[in-house]
Amino acid sequence: MTKFYEGMAEIFEVEPADITPQFELSNASADWDSLAIVSTIALVDDCFNVTLDGEALAACTTIGDIEALVAKAGKE
Repeated sequence: MTKFYEGMAEIFEVEPADITPQFELSNASADWDSLAIVSTIALVDDCFNVTLDGEALAACTTIGDIEALVAKAGKE
């Protein structure tokens, strides 16, 4: 999970320690836009070898939601 958290920290331009399952994607300092979503799809593919659906990813509100989506996609 460390590589994923580090990647998410880069996407949101925050410290890796700030990335937790409770991290709000709509955080005032975060920018959960289409570029962040595409970057997250690439990061998840690199870290977990799983391809996420952009619409499902866009509906996520926390890092924990993304982790759940990854877990579900990994079982399919």
